[in-house]
This record gives sequence, structure tokens and C-alpha cells, in this order.
Amino acid sequence: MTAVPGRGRPRKPGDGESCAVAPVRLRRLDRRLVDGLREDLADLYTDSRATAPGDAYRRPGRQDFLNRVTADMGRPGFAMVIAESDVLMGCAFGFPVRGDGSWWLGLDGVMPRSVGHLTVSGRAFAFGDILIRPHPQDRRLARRMQERLLTDHQASLGATLVVGADHAALAALHSWGWLDVGELRRPLGAATFRALVFPAEERTAARLGDLVAMPGGGGPGGP
Repeated sequence: MTAVPGRGRPRKPGDGESCAVAPVRLRRLDRRLVDGLREDLADLYTDSRATAPGDAYRRPGRQDFLNRVTADMGRPGFAMVIAESDVLMGCAFGFPVRGDGSWWLGLDGVMPRSVGHLTVSGRAFAFGDILIRPHPQDRRLARRMQERLLTDHQASLGATLVVGADHAALAALHSWGWLDVGELRRPLGAATFRALVFPAEERTAARLGDLVAMPGGGGPGGP
């Protein structure tokens, strides 16, 4: 699901300088505005998710990404935040996790008590994707978008699923503050995921202190 900092299309001369000084604004989009930006979002996905030389994992293509956006837009509570300066710099989108715990179906092992409590209480938000165009402050920008969506939904915990073979995306999420919960496989599904969480508050982070930082083992997403 997630963009890999520093990867994507080659920068043009002067790109780094303009990105470094141009102020980056966050903007919440409704479904109508998302529809109007579909091609720009697909360009952002393509630029930020380019496969690096030697990377054996092949990420889903442009149309697969658009299909996933369309599917997530149909979920209750769908929301998207974009980051923009003179160009589209990033986006993050997702939806509230249902309190019945079905989002975690297929998790190997015991769910941490704190994660289960926040899910049941309706304070967890599933991120479908987080995309960041290569930028000198990509970590700060990622955290801003993550925290904006969580704050808007009064959520204390972000959650996402990452294909276990997408090591670059896992490393990016780790650097953005995500923690590993464990392996997850959907019934009848072929892919194996890593389930990850992002604490929005210091108090939540303290309660998740028993979780390990991601072991590096796919883009975020959430069925």
C-alpha cells in the first residue's frame, strides 16, 4: 500500500529544491473530489511505487490501484487526505474498522488486548494506502496525513495490511512509526500479510509497548 521514500520517477533538475521549500498543505476530499482526481492519484501511485532494480516483488499496477480506491470509496466512513504544494505530493485514505473485529479475521496468534479494545470501542481506522512522492520530509508528511485522518475520525489507532513480500513498503511504514502485530491470511486468500498498527497518541503508544517494530518483512492496505 505504501510508497517507498526516495523511489519513483527520476527528479527533474530543480525538483528537489522546489519540493523542499514549497509549503505542503493537507486537504480532505469527499467522494466527488476523489473522482475528479483519479488520474492524478494513479500518477502518484505509479511514481511513488516504482519497483527498484533487484526487487523481486512486483507491486499491483495502476488499474489495480484505481479499482482498490473505487472499492474503498464504497465503504462506510471512507475518507481521503491529500498533500499538495505546486504538485500532488501524497495521499492517504481509508475507513473506520468495524467494531465486530472482522477486519482482523485470519490473524495468526492472539490479538494484543489493547488492539482488540480499541477495535471494539470504534477507535480504530484502517488505512487502504499511504502514498508519498519522493520528498526531503517524507516521514514528517506521512505522519501528518496519518494523524489527520485519525484525528478527523476520533480514532486512536491506525491499522493496515501489507503483503509480506513487499519489504520496501514495510521498511517505509516502520520509519513512519508503524508497529507489527503479526501475520494475517484471509480465508481462501493466497497472499500472506503483515498486520500493522499506528498509535495516534502517546498513551496509545504506551499501551502498545509490547509490540515490536516491524520486522521488515508488503503496500499497506486493508480488505
